[in-house]
Amino acid sequence: MMMKKLTMYYDGLCPLCQAEILFLSGRNEAGLLSFVDINSSQYIAESVGVSCQQALDSMYAQYDDGALINGVDVFTAAYERANLPILAWLFSRASLRPMLTWGYRFFAKHRHIISSIFGPTALGLVRATSKKKG
Repeated sequence: MMMKKLTMYYDGLCPLCQAEILFLSGRNEAGLLSFVDINSSQYIAESVGVSCQQALDSMYAQYDDGALINGVDVFTAAYERANLPILAWLFSRASLRPMLTWGYRFFAKHRHIISSIFGPTALGLVRATSKKKG
């Protein structure tokens, strides 16, 4: 079965978010992921159907057929496309869903504080490991 391409909308002002996108882009060998910073001119809320505030409140992504997904579903779909089957499996578990959803909502609400603590290190690690590969 052919997977549909997925565009992820992310907060480019968040170092942890940047680290996740950089990590995923380094694993995007099949070209099934693309990324748009919601703070850039590339993001057009009207054409996506998601306001910037909605996109800040919850991770959104859009399949190439126009279907939108958000929250934990985005990570499941992204990890499948980035050939990370264990993470995709974990994020798809119904039993873990309430905890993952709560954790993601907490992170989204407090991402700039959390990211100011952990983001620079995470971003540095991803950059260092991606340079070793390439």
